[in-house]
Amino acid sequence: MTEIQKEIMAIAQEECAEVVQAISKCFRFGFDSEHNGITNHQRLTEEIGDLLCMINLLMEKNVIDEIQTQKASYNKRLKLEKWSNIFDDEKGVH
Repeated sequence: MTEIQKEIMAIAQEECAEVVQAISKCFRFGFDSEHNGITNHQRLTEEIGDLLCMINLLMEKNVIDEIQTQKASYNKRLKLEKWSNIFDDEKGVH
């Protein structure tokens, strides 16, 4: 593992923590609650964007394999379609 790969992983780890914090704020105070002029929804969107940047860098710098990552993402979606209620409205279940 190179120093660049280590740095990308460390920053990705920090971004994951910031996403967790932003989601917690949304649950506790709602999407529309503001802090320093930014809503929790805006903050969550920014933090997810930061994390997506780091995920892309993880793939670009060969820390993780892009094809395997896409396969894992697809497989997770299949599991969610089967075991969660996330997609019930698409199945016509209300």
